[in-house]
Amino acid sequence: MKRIDTRWVAALLAPGLLLALFALGGGAAFWATLDEPQRQVLGAALNQSGMVLMLVGLGLWALGAWGANGLYQRHVAAAARLLEQAQVRVDGELPHQIAPAGSAALQGLAQGLNQLVSQRTRLREDMAQKVAEASQRIDQERGRLAALMSELTQSVVVCNLDGRILLYNQRARVQFRALSSAPALAGGAELIGLGRSIYGVFERKLVAHALEKIDARLQRGAAQPTAQFVTTTPAGQLLRAVMTPVRGTAPDEAAMHGFVLMLDNITREFEDESARDQRLHMFTEGSRASLGNLQAAVEMLDDADMDAAMRERFQAVIRDEARAMSQRIQDLAARSTQALSTRWPLEDMLGADLVSAALRRIEALPGVRARAGEVDATLWLQVDSFSLLQALASLAARLAGDYDIKLVELRLSPVGQRAHLDLVWTGPSMSTETVLNWEAEPMKIGPESSPLSVRDVVQRHGGEFWFERERVRHQTFFRFLLPLAGAQEQLDPASLLHGDSRPEYYDFDLFQSSESTRALDERPLAELAYTVFDTETTGLNPSEGDEIIQIGATRIVGGKLRRQECFEQLVDPQRDIPAAGIPIHGITPEMVQGQPRIDSVLPAFHTFAQDTVLVAHNAAFDMRFLQLKEARTGVRFEQPVLDTLLLSAAVHPNQESHGLEAIAERLGVTVLGRHTALGDAMVTAEVFLKLLPLLQAAGIHTLGQAREAAQKTFYARVQY
Repeated sequence: MKRIDTRWVAALLAPGLLLALFALGGGAAFWATLDEPQRQVLGAALNQSGMVLMLVGLGLWALGAWGANGLYQRHVAAAARLLEQAQVRVDGELPHQIAPAGSAALQGLAQGLNQLVSQRTRLREDMAQKVAEASQRIDQERGRLAALMSELTQSVVVCNLDGRILLYNQRARVQFRALSSAPALAGGAELIGLGRSIYGVFERKLVAHALEKIDARLQRGAAQPTAQFVTTTPAGQLLRAVMTPVRGTAPDEAAMHGFVLMLDNITREFEDESARDQRLHMFTEGSRASLGNLQAAVEMLDDADMDAAMRERFQAVIRDEARAMSQRIQDLAARSTQALSTRWPLEDMLGADLVSAALRRIEALPGVRARAGEVDATLWLQVDSFSLLQALASLAARLAGDYDIKLVELRLSPVGQRAHLDLVWTGPSMSTETVLNWEAEPMKIGPESSPLSVRDVVQRHGGEFWFERERVRHQTFFRFLLPLAGAQEQLDPASLLHGDSRPEYYDFDLFQSSESTRALDERPLAELAYTVFDTETTGLNPSEGDEIIQIGATRIVGGKLRRQECFEQLVDPQRDIPAAGIPIHGITPEMVQGQPRIDSVLPAFHTFAQDTVLVAHNAAFDMRFLQLKEARTGVRFEQPVLDTLLLSAAVHPNQESHGLEAIAERLGVTVLGRHTALGDAMVTAEVFLKLLPLLQAAGIHTLGQAREAAQKTFYARVQY
């Protein structure tokens, strides 16, 4: 939308109005000096020539206005635009050149500025190269840290003393998602993030008490004090946390700057221990009573004068109590075996690695060779590799011992959300009864034995096991149906939008942040956390029934865009999607069918955006859609809102366009994923980060100043 600059309109109208007033005054004075006949003659002459004079005057007026506008655009407006473009390159540090426009002098000035920009760019490139060389070691250390945190199987969260999260690994993200009582929308992205409070999961008093214990131990001179506590999460899970302090790097600095939490979900472990204790208690109490009865019966049987009927009665007591004790022992052994079969956690493992390990395990058997058949190298399995390798080796050992099978083959292939792992051989087959026996009996590999059976291992994986024959190939095989790992989802970020493959889950600069009692409007823009969002909708009229069909958002914390912390969720609008909009946003009715409704999506997005400032492009449009659903969903978006459209107009009032793509091009932001909710949110976030130094250069430092400047722009009048 191009608006008319009222300044040059006023410049054109003012001289014309002054001339008109002067002409009217002079004409009135001259008219007063004439008598009646003279006035009649003059009036007739004016009637004949007045129209011609008026037309000529209007033409001259239009020609003058056109010329004045051209001069204004060539000299005044072009100079203002050149100033803004130069300011962008000074404050925004953009390398690309300015397009010369306006008068010859302004074009020459633009070329001179371009030369200066080129010189500065070369100097900065040299400086950046030296900085990169100097910081290479630091980058390597950060890379090692990121790799270490990514590979840890334990959940780790690092916080500052205010409880704000500074670092977390993928395991913690998955565990927080499982622990939350909220619906897991958008991949659970609303549950954990940099800069968020750990008190959303833990009660503040628990953490404060643990910090007090660590501080007391530090005061007593403890080198590595720790504290731990157990708590119940909102989802009813039992969580054990071990806390260690983060202290300064100086040798004499012992003060805490933050703390590390290592988290374990002990719900299953606690339940198993409780059940085991109960079984042991029942076994002990039951056995104590049985032993008492047995002892009494044996003592009575020592009486030689006891009649036959009484003796038979006491012998029956002994038989019954012995049978009861035997049954209790069998039950305890069975339950212990079941606990053993479920004790070890399933872990993600590359299927090809599992096959290689199995081949080595089988090759270690005397007289047995093994080879790999068709193996899908891309499959990730979720397995207990130790027990599964035992099962494969025990089956191969039985084939070699009972049927003299000398060569076996392993195959691995996907089938839906599962995988087939086959142990194949060529030669004699066996009966179904034999297979069932092998499946149910404890596994044995040479002198080694296990209380587990193949069936126990299969049940541990929630899979299946069966026996098949391939008559065409004259082959027979045992087949395991195994679960695929969730690692494939974790390793598939939205390629263009989520940045590098290694997640950016840490920022130790946040150790310097602290809670402030100042109002948000008084906070510097650089200190705030932001949720940058966008919506895709069925149309442009929220008050007339158009609905949200997608919400996408990302977060800015500590002045950095956190690409991995994103929220993206399709929404079932419960109405038709107009065909005209599908080529723009690419969302079809089939894509939203079965997706969550706005009633559940909006509360999840509200949780994702809490304690942050909302940012959007043309925010009035998106906020109108959210506000119309507040009463229905029970959530209110009361946090401050910033609009990149208005902020751009505030720092560059002379630019012709403030559309998102125009601003991105002007500020050197690459546009990817346009017209998807998350794609637009990512572009808007990068634009906002580019606008921050420009706002600061314009004297706009705080949130309140930014909101005030935005409301003074022409575009702030737009209503939805």
